[in-house]
Amino acid sequence: MDTLLTAIRQLQFVPEPLETALRQTLRRHELARRHWLLQPGQISERIFFIEKGIARGYYLKEDREVTSWFMKEADFIISIVSFYTRQPAQEYIELLEDSVLWSITYDQLQHLYDSFPEFNKVGRLLTERYYVQSEQRAQNLRMQTARERYAQLLADFPDIFRRVPLKYIASHLGLSPETVSRLRADLA
Repeated sequence: MDTLLTAIRQLQFVPEPLETALRQTLRRHELARRHWLLQPGQISERIFFIEKGIARGYYLKEDREVTSWFMKEADFIISIVSFYTRQPAQEYIELLEDSVLWSITYDQLQHLYDSFPEFNKVGRLLTERYYVQSEQRAQNLRMQTARERYAQLLADFPDIFRRVPLKYIASHLGLSPETVSRLRADLA
């Protein structure tokens, strides 16, 4: 939990009553690789913070998995549309490694926002951070060459090839596994 509290403190001062409430509210999860945190049709009930591990978000398009994102240690994971609209999700969220996560439910989060107005700033700053990342990913897919997308991914996540199967990386980049292998060899 200390890693999560440190991440929150980097965004906003955390007074003692808020820290106490967070410690009482947050739930720890130790989950195995290949565990789904969310599947289509479910409503996203929790925001997760990754203390240890890696997750990916993906959806099916014509029976083919399309990876939207990867998140690793010190990242928050959520199905934004489902969590905030309280509607069924369209995506999967899967753990790619044995993981330690911390979570809070939608109702618990709303209660903390109501009880601790300063905590609203944490929510706003995290929403801004991940919205910007999402826009950058979408823009990169439209504007960058395959080589530029590959280089950007390596800059953002240097150990990705050690932790994530090639087929998921290729799907995330919008490339075939063979193209990713060629880029990897060319840039090695």
